[in-house]
Amino acid sequence: MGWIEVQNRRSFVTWASDTHRLAAPPMLGHARPANPRRSSSEASSRMALRLVGDATSETAGSVAEVMEGNVAGDARHTGNDRLAGRRIHVARPSGGARYGVAMRIGLVCPYSLTLPGGVQSQVLGLARELRLRGHEARVLGPCDGPPPEPFVTPLGNSVPTAVNGSIAPLAPDPACALRTIRALRDEDFDVIHAHEPLAPGPTLTTVFYRPAPMVGTFHAAGDSLTYKLMRPATAATAARLDVRCAVSEDARELAHRYLGGEYTMLFNGVEVTRYQRGEPTKADGPTIFFCSRHEPRKGLSVLLAALARLPADVRLWVASDGPETAELKLAHAGDPRIEWLGRISEDEKIARWRGASVFCAPSLHGESFGVILLESMAARTPIVASDLDGYRKVARPGVDALLVPPGDPDALAGAIRQVLEAPELAQRLVDAGAARAGEFSMAALAVRYEEIYERLVAEGRRPSTGWAAGVRRIGSRMLSPR
Repeated sequence: MGWIEVQNRRSFVTWASDTHRLAAPPMLGHARPANPRRSSSEASSRMALRLVGDATSETAGSVAEVMEGNVAGDARHTGNDRLAGRRIHVARPSGGARYGVAMRIGLVCPYSLTLPGGVQSQVLGLARELRLRGHEARVLGPCDGPPPEPFVTPLGNSVPTAVNGSIAPLAPDPACALRTIRALRDEDFDVIHAHEPLAPGPTLTTVFYRPAPMVGTFHAAGDSLTYKLMRPATAATAARLDVRCAVSEDARELAHRYLGGEYTMLFNGVEVTRYQRGEPTKADGPTIFFCSRHEPRKGLSVLLAALARLPADVRLWVASDGPETAELKLAHAGDPRIEWLGRISEDEKIARWRGASVFCAPSLHGESFGVILLESMAARTPIVASDLDGYRKVARPGVDALLVPPGDPDALAGAIRQVLEAPELAQRLVDAGAARAGEFSMAALAVRYEEIYERLVAEGRRPSTGWAAGVRRIGSRMLSPR
């Protein structure tokens, strides 16, 4: 174990067992110009070093966390740096090493972070992993209640909006736009990562304002009426992104069809360790778990019809809610086997996953990538799902999951019965799924994005010009004290 002491713009590495110091290690990136809104001492603290990779000497390691309040500063150093003298706990692995700059990374989400959703879980999970890697990652997005994590900056409430056959909790109001601009000014990020960058609300505002190099990740698949009707404007806006990523070939095809450009193919990640460590909820007999929004394309009505074809001892846990909730609860009010859980926390979701006998994802269409299947695999729960292209990108039929034709309650019930009545099959699906989830770990995804961020920071920011620069000036004037 060792410590990195950050003092002004020089970093000293000291192990508990020695006094090795490295006065000027090689660094990725470069010193950024001081923000005129920040003091010079604050700006100088931005050069905190991060040691990554494997060690080649006793002075190398990787940052685990910043030990807040554990200060060992030297009063003789000039400046009052925010990180001056602060000790950063590092672990010392074995092998070779390289040095990188600990970055301030802003991840922007267009959807309410207090409501369940695939994009939200990706943004929060990526932020957690980047923070574990020593970066100062913060998430900006709407919140309909207390922020789900300490590193989240809430931008106001969301408004239910029809998008891609679903109801998305977006925040396209002017008040949210001003909060977004203020947060971007105050945080002064090294690099910004917008998920669904052209969605109305914080991400679109961020692309217009563009205070730092930007990465945009496209998640949606299928078709987009907004892209179609506003094609010239959306294509010009997307051109402001320095790097475009897509989570699947379907998402890339949709974005490229209307926006053009080149896309880096990545994937959605899953926090494998987090799902493996959850304490299972005790189930009273064979239990199916459903955890998606209650809307037509998610196929809950098909699963409820399949339940009627299964033995009387089979139970169903239904998490989340949506526009179909009231109607479906009324239609199945007399069935004691169904437990309507409503919105549940991430911890309870993992516990239910771990305690269920089988997870069911009966979606009818509109799935670009089966991240929810990866979560089930990480939780070591066998899967029965619809045979959709998006799900096939994750689950190999008959290997990691049983896939059935979408909208067919008989086929769905038959596959669920197979898993419940054949322990060997269930275990085989669990073992294969756990290995498959490891291929899509959030840790591996964070490394891929980190490489992109470091390259953009090293290249430096590109100044805004034209009408977009005008947006920045207007936003700054509106927020400046009079």
